[in-house]
Amino acid sequence: MRGTARAGRTARRLAGAALLSVALTGLAGPALAQTPAKDLFSAETAPSAAPPQSIGFYSKGCLAGGMEMPKDGPTWQVMKPSRDRAYAHPTMIAFLQRLSRDAAAQANWRGLLFGDMAQPRGGPMKDGHASHQIGLDADIYLTEMPNRRLSREERDTMPLPSVIDKTTRHIDLKRWRPEMLKLIRTAAEEPEVQRIFVHPGIKEQLCKTAGRDRGWLNKVRPMFGHDYHFHVRLVCQPGSPNCEPQESTGKGDGCDKLDWWFDVALQPPKPSAKPYKKPPPIFMTALPKACSAVLKQPDAAGGTPAAARPAPVAVPAATAFDASPPAPARLPPPPARAQAPEPAGAEAGEDGGALPMPRFRPAG
Repeated sequence: MRGTARAGRTARRLAGAALLSVALTGLAGPALAQTPAKDLFSAETAPSAAPPQSIGFYSKGCLAGGMEMPKDGPTWQVMKPSRDRAYAHPTMIAFLQRLSRDAAAQANWRGLLFGDMAQPRGGPMKDGHASHQIGLDADIYLTEMPNRRLSREERDTMPLPSVIDKTTRHIDLKRWRPEMLKLIRTAAEEPEVQRIFVHPGIKEQLCKTAGRDRGWLNKVRPMFGHDYHFHVRLVCQPGSPNCEPQESTGKGDGCDKLDWWFDVALQPPKPSAKPYKKPPPIFMTALPKACSAVLKQPDAAGGTPAAARPAPVAVPAATAFDASPPAPARLPPPPARAQAPEPAGAEAGEDGGALPMPRFRPAG
């Protein structure tokens, strides 16, 4: 199995080298404009040898100096290893490891199963996500880590059940556990978390059972899919001047803004509705210029992941959870309905999981 995986990584490296030699040199001509960025970034198999830096926006950018999450830890295991998407900004790696320890200590949860983070150098992916490009996004499964180490094959094929009833689109109480609320709340209360994406049915269940301490619900955003995992997004980190922040989540817990999801968004589209069209691929010319340099950077030395150290620059502690950290004033204000669908690109194209994705998308 290891030999097969190593051969696959070698093939990807050779393919990536061939693409880069054509697309990123002065001899490329029109090749640069005609090569989807996802083909170039998905061919990379190692982070770049550079200081950690998130470049661009969550759905249009790249990652320099990324770190790989160790496949196994005392309180976590990395899933879907064949995808090779277990890389992130070091702050995200440290956050996930800390969250896994907190979950084991506080939430009666043996440990976490981590899903997709980013590719070795971030950038657009060939399938599954529109975001996860700058090392500040990570999926965490709502399946408790088993009491044994999973094999590589099991990590790629193990069923990860939805907690949503396919018929009603509300929570499936047979699969939902109170510990899941504790886990999501623990993540949301961390000051470096900008927002968390969950299925609207999960948001509804959190609203019903959160109790009086509800400020953290502001960061929990309803989104298509996300019925068997939740998606954590961190704020732009110190040392990443070219990271583009997302707008604030506004005020309130959003629990009074969920009707649209169940009455409109999650309903079958009308016969007259236009089918949803996948956005065209992103080309290198649409990414920040620094992303071309990231592809040219040499591979980071070593290759054996190590447990992350805390971020060198401390994140200020939050004093309230009425809103996520605001974006600079030059960005447009958040929409009036705080829990309306995220703007296009916020997480469009996310792996829908057990539930089918709608054939349309609401206006941003």
